[in-house]
Amino acid sequence: MEFRHEIKKWMDAAVVNIGNTQITLWTVTYLLLLTFLLVIITSKLKKLVIHRLLSKSGIDIGVLEAFGSIFRYVILTIGFIIILQTAGIDLSSLTILFGALGVGIGFGLQNITNNFVSGLIILFERPIKIGDRIEVGGITGDVTKISMRATTILTNDNISIIVPNSEFISSSVINWSHNDRKVRFQIPVAVSYKEDPEKVRDIIVDVASKNNAVLKDPPPFVRFSEYGDSALIFSLRAWTTEYINRPGAFRSILFFDIFKRFREEGIEIPYPQRDIHIKDIPGSSEIKVS
Repeated sequence: MEFRHEIKKWMDAAVVNIGNTQITLWTVTYLLLLTFLLVIITSKLKKLVIHRLLSKSGIDIGVLEAFGSIFRYVILTIGFIIILQTAGIDLSSLTILFGALGVGIGFGLQNITNNFVSGLIILFERPIKIGDRIEVGGITGDVTKISMRATTILTNDNISIIVPNSEFISSSVINWSHNDRKVRFQIPVAVSYKEDPEKVRDIIVDVASKNNAVLKDPPPFVRFSEYGDSALIFSLRAWTTEYINRPGAFRSILFFDIFKRFREEGIEIPYPQRDIHIKDIPGSSEIKVS
């Protein structure tokens, strides 16, 4: 009995005084325990709201995540205020403390606040969404997760890169699948000047049309781009929905097929050409090359 009395006396000992409120060790323990339970409960409640109540509504998962995150933060704020009141803490005595903390947080957590607001903009305006193929800041990959602070991008090397949300608001973002998964690739092809351009065009179109990954509508198209230094330059325009995540593989397949067909048809792929003029300088045994 005396031991329990000593524990109670120890727990009721004042740790700090905030205004007229006395914070004891028991108060601190009470706050930590209930705050921990509040975080767990709101996390479970968020998943329940998203996956059980709203998943059948047909609303996009990104909007659901945004709604769920805001819902959780609102419940956390209200719940924490209730916990403070039930612990016997006078909130009016914390006004000055919260004001000072607010100023410190404003200066120290500017980036976090910026990313948080950017996350809300992303989730509601939808410039990117889960499953999109994007390029931002030299990073290319698929969006796998959008949270309130950062977005996770999975590269073709199966590496997850965490990008702060502010990057998507302040930087230029290339979204390969913003409207749909149909993307047009431009593939350069060079041939010798002695080749017939119309024949080359027909061969390239035929090769592309026979590739199962190339869409038939819109059909592949070849443009005569320019007269190069040592070659005629063509550009194959081909649409696909299959290789949006692997553009390099798509180009490689078509390059292989075009090269094979050119060899079969006897189409010459040129080497760089340079004209060399040799001048014999009178009165000198040296020969200069220009």
